[in-house]
Amino acid sequence: MTAQKGPLRSGRFPVWVPHAARNYLAHTQKGLSIRAVARECACHPSTVLRQIRRFETRRDDPLIDAALDALSDQVALAEATKNWGENKLMTQRKIDRADPNQELTQRRIDQEAKRILRRLCEPGAVLAVAREMETAVVVRAAGHDDQLRTAMVEREIAQAMALKDWISCPEPENRIARYFITNNGRAALRRLTAEDENRAHGLGQRRGDPAAEAAWDLDAIEGGSRRTRRYHGTESPLVGLARRKDRDGSPFLDRALVVVGERLREDFELAQLSGDVITKWEDIMDGPTPDDPARMRVRAALAELGPGLGDIVLQCCCFLEGLETTEKSMGWSARSGKIVLRIALERLQRHYETTGGKFGPLIG
Repeated sequence: MTAQKGPLRSGRFPVWVPHAARNYLAHTQKGLSIRAVARECACHPSTVLRQIRRFETRRDDPLIDAALDALSDQVALAEATKNWGENKLMTQRKIDRADPNQELTQRRIDQEAKRILRRLCEPGAVLAVAREMETAVVVRAAGHDDQLRTAMVEREIAQAMALKDWISCPEPENRIARYFITNNGRAALRRLTAEDENRAHGLGQRRGDPAAEAAWDLDAIEGGSRRTRRYHGTESPLVGLARRKDRDGSPFLDRALVVVGERLREDFELAQLSGDVITKWEDIMDGPTPDDPARMRVRAALAELGPGLGDIVLQCCCFLEGLETTEKSMGWSARSGKIVLRIALERLQRHYETTGGKFGPLIG
């Protein structure tokens, strides 16, 4: 589809809204005919008709329905600002209450989507949305019929991801809707991850060039000469160790230690450290003093562990490297890594227990 123009490009629609959703709102909320919308988009009316029908059938999805309602309210507010008159006071109050720091922008959606889509790539992961809850959660199977919560998602972020068709809900009529990552979501994650790798290499993404963006495929990057960290689409090594049995038949890693490792990984991703060039413990400890709360928590945790223990949790919990790879990179003997990792997680657990009040609870 060619670039939108005319009223469909106006500030009444946020730039992150997909073209198909804009066309649907232009027809249903602004009253433009299908032919008028097609002229604005320089496409055939049948294309617009299919888009409108598809969104009508998707209104059963609670996230999409809420997203379209919110966008409809934005359109109505924008229309009201054209005529101050007797509505001047009401409109001004609505504008004054808006928080620019919470504005839903493409940048904010992308940053959050990288974290959420990575989690949804893990085996058995779903995004669960309860109609009465303000936030959504990502959960996955943790063995023994248990579930592990791996992330929390702001509802408006989840709505935007559903509207972009990055996640879908096969059975939206349930009280708790369960969303899975789509092929479009996996493609978006590859693109966003490639852009992070691109920035880390200092190459600079050619913005606005679809061919250039498509060229930075994650598989091509991982096949390059530089070893690339696998921040997505990979099950945490902790989950595999939790399935293994110790000599007495109990899990080698109990659930509490898995949660500890997931907590560190969550902070690592919230701090957006995945875009930095980090290969070892010293890369974080020797850097400038962080002022971001998530970075402070990561640095405090790794400082408590020190080199060696800090390196193995960084490799296995944050970079999702397998134990064999970590053992080779650290120069350790085979099968020694799992023992060291358990010791590191036990010390990390004590650290979180003693500093929980200072650093706050796990949000994911």
